[in-house]
Amino acid sequence: MYSFLLAIEIIVSILLIIVILMQNSKGGGLAGSLGGGNFGTVFGVRRTADFLTRATTILATTFIALALIINIFYLPGKGASSKESVIQSGQTTVPPAQLPPQTQPSPTNSPQK
Repeated sequence: MYSFLLAIEIIVSILLIIVILMQNSKGGGLAGSLGGGNFGTVFGVRRTADFLTRATTILATTFIALALIINIFYLPGKGASSKESVIQSGQTTVPPAQLPPQTQPSPTNSPQK
């Protein structure tokens, strides 16, 4: 289910980019330079702007909703049991540092005079 929602999210994001680039800006937008100018003649100029605005709103709402659903319900690694196991596995016991063995000075017999 996670992979399916992620694939839908990618498709929606690509469509959103395309619809935003097709909208007319002050410079005419991408619609004018890539042959999208004929797109306005099919629906009429006003209806094209309304269609693109509505499509942008729907795609943006879908994008945000899918992002929230994926992050809240399906994000891998979510859950109390995994948090506890990470905390438990993160606690490592370090053995106490051992001092190098000390050698006792051997009693030396000092020569008596």
